[in-house]
Amino acid sequence: MNLQSIKQRFGIIGSSVALESALSTAVRVAPTDLSVLITGESGVGKEVFSKIIHSLSPRKHNKFIAVNTGAIPEGTINSELFGHDKGAFTGATSDRKGYFETVDGGTIFLDEIGEMPLDTQAFLLRILESGEFMRVGSSKVYKTDVRVVAATNAALIDKMQSGKFREDLYYRLNTVPINVPPLRERPEDIYLLFRKFAVDFAEKYKGEVVRLDEEARQILENYAWYGNIRELKNIAEQVSVLSEDRIVGANEILRFIPDARKRHLPAVISKENGSGENMQEREIMYKLLFDMKNDMNDLKSLVFNLINSNNLRVPDLKSQASLKAIKDSESGGNFYPPSTPSFPVSDNEQIYDNDLPQRYPTESRTPPPSNVIQVEESLSLEDMEKELIKKALIKHRNKRKDAATDLGISERTLYRKIKQYNIE
Repeated sequence: MNLQSIKQRFGIIGSSVALESALSTAVRVAPTDLSVLITGESGVGKEVFSKIIHSLSPRKHNKFIAVNTGAIPEGTINSELFGHDKGAFTGATSDRKGYFETVDGGTIFLDEIGEMPLDTQAFLLRILESGEFMRVGSSKVYKTDVRVVAATNAALIDKMQSGKFREDLYYRLNTVPINVPPLRERPEDIYLLFRKFAVDFAEKYKGEVVRLDEEARQILENYAWYGNIRELKNIAEQVSVLSEDRIVGANEILRFIPDARKRHLPAVISKENGSGENMQEREIMYKLLFDMKNDMNDLKSLVFNLINSNNLRVPDLKSQASLKAIKDSESGGNFYPPSTPSFPVSDNEQIYDNDLPQRYPTESRTPPPSNVIQVEESLSLEDMEKELIKKALIKHRNKRKDAATDLGISERTLYRKIKQYNIE
C-alpha cells in the first residue's frame, strides 16, 4: 500500500517532506511488534498515527484503545491500566479488569506518557519486558500480549534528567521514534487543510464553501499555529459559519486570527524544572531592551531640544574629523582611548562641542582649533539638562506628566532624571 492510498484512507492532508517521512516510518514499523514512541506538539495528530500502525499490523482485527494517561488521577491510574481485586481499596466492591487485560492481543495507545507517575512507569516497564502484571491489591501474576504505542508532547529527556521519567522505560518505549512535525514547519499544507475543513463544514451546515483570496492565504500560511491542526480546524469552522462573504479577504481573516500580524519575540522552551522562571527572565530582558531603546530616543529628543533652545553652534562631521586628525598627530596617533566607541553621524546630525576631546599634550600647549568657539558659560550637558527639567517643573507647577510632555520625554524617564539629579 503506497502513501497516497494511506493518506486517503485515514484522511491525512499534506505533502511536506517531514510529514511523509513520519508516515513512511509508521507504515514500515506497523507489521512488527516493536514499541513506538510518537513525539510532537499538541494538536498535530499523533493519535492518527497510532491508528495507522494498528490498522496495518497483524493485530488489526483485535481491540485498539486510546488512553490519555495525563487525564487519569494519580490515585486511580494503576487500577485503570492494570485492574484491581475486590477490597483492594475503599470503593473496590468487585474485581475489575484493567485496559491491559481487556485489550489482550490488541494495541494500546498511551497518550501524554510523560505525565505518568513513577510507580506506574515501573509496572509498564515490566509489561513491556515480560508481558506480566499484577492487579492492584492482588499477588497473582497475569500475562498479556499488548502492543504499546506511546505519545508525548513533552521533552522526555528533560524529564529523565529531572528524575520525573525512568530512563530504562524511555529507551524501552523509544524502540522506533516517530516525530510528527508541527503545522508551522509544513506551511505548504496549511491551505490544503483549510480547504478540506471548509468543504466539510459547508456540507455539515448546508452552506457554500468559503474561499480565501491570495492575501488571506498568505496570512494563514505565515501564522505560527501553536494549536496546530486542531486550531486550524477551529478557525475554518468559525470562518465557514460567521463570515459574511464567501470569498474571505485579509481583513476578514484577521477578525478570526487577531494575532496573525503581531511580531512574536523568539523564545526557547527550557527544561521542565525551570521553564517558567527562564521564560520570565527572558520577558524581563526583552522588556528592558525595549525600555532602553525608548530611553535613548527620549534622550536624543532632549538633546535636540537643548541645542535648539540654547542656539548652540556645533561643528559638523568634517570638522570633527579634521580635529581628530590634529589630535592624533600631536599625541602619537592614539588620542582616543581604546574603549571609546565610534559611531557614524549623518549629515543632518550635530555633535556637541564638549563631546570633542579637550585634552592637549601639556608640553606643546597647542591652542584649540579656530572652528571651536570658546564660551564662558558651562556647556555641561548634565547641568543644562538639570536646569531645563527644573524650569519645566516650575512652569507646570510640579505636574510631572505635563512637564514630561513639554520636554518631549516619557514620564518614566522624567522620574528617573529627577531622582538622578536629586531635584526637589
